[in-house]
Amino acid sequence: MRILAENKKAYYNYEILEKFEAGISLIGQEVKSIKSGKVSLAGSYVVLKEEEAYLIGATIPPYQPKNAPADYNPERSRKLLLKKTEIKSLIGKAKQKGLTLVPLKLYTKNGKIKLEFAVVKGKREIDKREQIKKREFERQKERLLKQY
Repeated sequence: MRILAENKKAYYNYEILEKFEAGISLIGQEVKSIKSGKVSLAGSYVVLKEEEAYLIGATIPPYQPKNAPADYNPERSRKLLLKKTEIKSLIGKAKQKGLTLVPLKLYTKNGKIKLEFAVVKGKREIDKREQIKKREFERQKERLLKQY
């Protein structure tokens, strides 16, 4: 499993409640572009429409810009491949107040590109500060232990 892109801000800004894995419907040049590492998940999210899931806001630039089709849109919505039971459970969770579906990472699995996304709840500013304090404390503790 090779991680191709990761949304690190999601781990900082949201509390992750449950993770899911889905395939993505892509065209050939998008696959090549993703595998070469030219993808950004920043600011993207997952939407459920009519019992189908879509990835919106992910930027996948063309693999070869000069050979790209004239109507190519790097931020188009891409269909996620999920089972109907998973989609039905996600619809119920997404309707709850304060919960969102956010992509966490893109990776390859058995030669296929997969998206890991999660049901998340936004963190408050106080929680973010606490997390930073804990991280700094752990770093200082490690430094002191290495000295002795």
